[in-house]
Amino acid sequence: MKYLIKLGFITLAGALFSANASASCKATLEANDMMQFNQKTLSFSKDCKEISIELKHVGKLPAQTMGHNVVVVDTANIQAVATDGMSAGIDNQYVKQGDERVYGYSKVIGGGETTTLTFATGKLKAGGDYSFFCSFPGHWAIMKGKLEFK
Repeated sequence: MKYLIKLGFITLAGALFSANASASCKATLEANDMMQFNQKTLSFSKDCKEISIELKHVGKLPAQTMGHNVVVVDTANIQAVATDGMSAGIDNQYVKQGDERVYGYSKVIGGGETTTLTFATGKLKAGGDYSFFCSFPGHWAIMKGKLEFK
């Protein structure tokens, strides 16, 4: 009986560890009508083969007025990618098509909407200098944060 209880505990501990390991590859981020993300840092395990970021726009304004998305780049490329994205327009999610500086991006959403960005981590290096930001025109200077991959 003691063996079965111990085995059950080990199985439960293993299940909890697996749940935590997979949870470190996913994050939820909220954006509002005040041009703010609710988090300044998103951390992911270097063991993640892909990363998913669920973006929830908790505001009320429509995408054309106060849309938000999430774009992942090397920190040094934020301004250049954002500037190029402005001319790409909302139909392209304010991201220049084929931009190799972008690891991943979500669609632009309005108040009350949710979207998920999922991208492969093959190009990311553990400990690299990465950031996420909103590429809606003018938002990138305020709406940005650190993406940790370690």
